[in-house]
Amino acid sequence: MAQGPDILRRASDAGFGLVVDLEYSHGDALQAVAKDYADVDYVILNQVKSGANVASVLFQEQEGSYLAGALATMVAKDAAIKGMSGKPVIGVIGGAKSIGIDKFIVGYIQGARAVDPAAEVKVAYSNNFGDPSIGLQMAQAMFEAGANVIYQVAGGTGLGVIQAAKETAKFAIGVDTDQDGVAPGFVLTSMVKRTDVAVEAVIKDYAAHKFPGGQTLTLGLAQDGVGLSPMKFTHDKIPAADLAAVEDMKKKILSGEIKVWNAVEQGYPDFFK
Repeated sequence: MAQGPDILRRASDAGFGLVVDLEYSHGDALQAVAKDYADVDYVILNQVKSGANVASVLFQEQEGSYLAGALATMVAKDAAIKGMSGKPVIGVIGGAKSIGIDKFIVGYIQGARAVDPAAEVKVAYSNNFGDPSIGLQMAQAMFEAGANVIYQVAGGTGLGVIQAAKETAKFAIGVDTDQDGVAPGFVLTSMVKRTDVAVEAVIKDYAAHKFPGGQTLTLGLAQDGVGLSPMKFTHDKIPAADLAAVEDMKKKILSGEIKVWNAVEQGYPDFFK
């Protein structure tokens, strides 16, 4: 965003001791502005920027996505659930072909294959994060090709994925926030990133004079930084055994028994190539 530097400088000149920026496109501007305001502390999310007075926050999106892929596959294989074919065929639509988006997708595929090694995960990219009509068209085609559940990792474009699930009586999976209420009953779950947890943690450190300047905080399942939504509208549609299995997987990730692939740190796994 072109106005990023101006916004950050106004906030810095206003006397605030801590500036938290949630806008991804402000990353470079924040790093530059922070150099001019040594007495102000800054927080940037979803990326790493350098600076003694800059704290970066990352999320382990692959961990929540693993659980989403596992649940999607269990549900897809259950023909007793309305709209499901009984075959382990699911999909995911990313907003762009990038390591940041593929971090979600790799975790999703790993979770699916943990449930069924033969699971088919259809992968497509919208190359757009703000056009629901593109998401709608792509999801309709993917559902017609046999997908039972589609994970959207495409921002505003993903709203079209959710609309397609509603129109075809299939399931979508939301992302970042709890999108279950966008189409009640047709969003199986959402892979939620707890920005509120991250901001609260940094503010507490700041208030305690322990601001993590120059450091990167990483929040995953263990820190309640990511996870599945409560499934308010679909909980009763999902067999209790499936929900229990997902919870068991979560415990195994937390214990280290299950190691979820982090594409950003480890590169692409063979099962994604």
